[in-house]
Amino acid sequence: MTPNEKANVLTEALPYLQRFRGKTFLIKMGGSAMDNPELVREVMRDIVFLEVAGIKPVIVHGGGKAISAAMEEAGLEAKFIGGYRVTTPEAIEIVEATLHGEINQGLVETLTEFGAKATSVHGTSVFSADQLMGKDDNGEPADIGCVGKATSCEIDKIIETLNSGGVPVVSPLGKHNETEDTLNINADLAAAALACALKPAKLVYLSDVPGLMRDHTDPDTLIHSVTRSEANDLMEDGTISGGMIPKVSSALDALAAGVEKVHFIDGREAHTLLLEIFTATGIGTEVRETRP
Repeated sequence: MTPNEKANVLTEALPYLQRFRGKTFLIKMGGSAMDNPELVREVMRDIVFLEVAGIKPVIVHGGGKAISAAMEEAGLEAKFIGGYRVTTPEAIEIVEATLHGEINQGLVETLTEFGAKATSVHGTSVFSADQLMGKDDNGEPADIGCVGKATSCEIDKIIETLNSGGVPVVSPLGKHNETEDTLNINADLAAAALACALKPAKLVYLSDVPGLMRDHTDPDTLIHSVTRSEANDLMEDGTISGGMIPKVSSALDALAAGVEKVHFIDGREAHTLLLEIFTATGIGTEVRETRP
């Protein structure tokens, strides 16, 4: 890039920097983006950029493949029912150790390396949850073990961290409402539940797809912007299907709770977070209540 081209990039970002200064962004990291250490570092550096620019980032992370690898090493088979990991009492110890003891701490260390004041937040101090019953391929109820659905969020520690200039990094683990046992919570749904309580300006899903597509096999059919009613239509006609349905449904719940916009972007490419937020065209899909 020439010096003028670099300057144009900065000036294009200016109105977005002005608009979002002091706003909270909730960023959910998951999918293949979590499998590449270099990509993780790129995303963490971009998040530090957001914080330096005056935005208040909150991170909720997943870690499915790392959990499966840890379970295999321990001699436990990874099983899924209806998209949820079957989490036995033996498995929940591995899930907790991997999610919070390894992945969460690793993200905090990387953020700190880049100059952020990152804070590890155990999900059980945030999410209260009921145990979730799964459904098998026939639609029949199925016991999936120590898996939870967040029913409420305690956000005082997160707000305190943000107000002190820190970056909270939250693991998707919940505390059972009755037994106080640890429950494994789907990270997408955990992020949406936290967004409903925190009401950030943006909820951003970083995953392993470019966004919402009319043909999931063709990235050229990416839908850059969709409203609530349009998203519902796309779920009804089957354009949005499979694992994207709970993601999009949770995004609509977040909009209804007061989140301004939800973004689905590809975490496998460098700097997609910055391109989506600080450019006019964006790079993924934004979901909003109505057209401007």
